[in-house]
Amino acid sequence: MAITEKDVSFYEARARIAKAMGHPSRLMILDALQQGEQCVCELTRLVGADQSTVSKHLAVLKQVGLVADRRAGAMIYYRPRVTCLGGFWNCIESVLKENIKVQTAALGP
Repeated sequence: MAITEKDVSFYEARARIAKAMGHPSRLMILDALQQGEQCVCELTRLVGADQSTVSKHLAVLKQVGLVADRRAGAMIYYRPRVTCLGGFWNCIESVLKENIKVQTAALGP
């Protein structure tokens, strides 16, 4: 089966999203936003980074379509653009649990 240019574009798009999620702070932000809309100031406290850094992380997530924002006066609030992140987290947790089983088994009794 030959890979078409359309296939390559599809995998490149997937890679951009995966790369955007490839930072612990961004994962914390995405997880927190599952609880509801939050402003940069709230996310700054969560991540433990300055507002500029958190804003850059949010820009990356927004660029790939994972978060959306809305302005309310001087404040900008962020929320997830997709509802499927819960399933993604479940998948990641399954992989982590399986890895622990394999590592534990390799250590022996």
